[in-house]
Amino acid sequence: MLKKVFTWGGIAFLIFFIAYQPSSAADVFKSLGGSILEVAQGFGDFFTDLVA
Repeated sequence: MLKKVFTWGGIAFLIFFIAYQPSSAADVFKSLGGSILEVAQGFGDFFTDLVA
């Protein structure tokens, strides 16, 4: 039950954040995307060096 409340609360906050602060929300998602890309690149480099 508590998990459901936090999930819906998080979704509501996300919608509110995007609706009222679209440029800030875009910056946050760009930052998260860049971080995920760096992690993926690091794994790729690791496996490339492991095989080579």
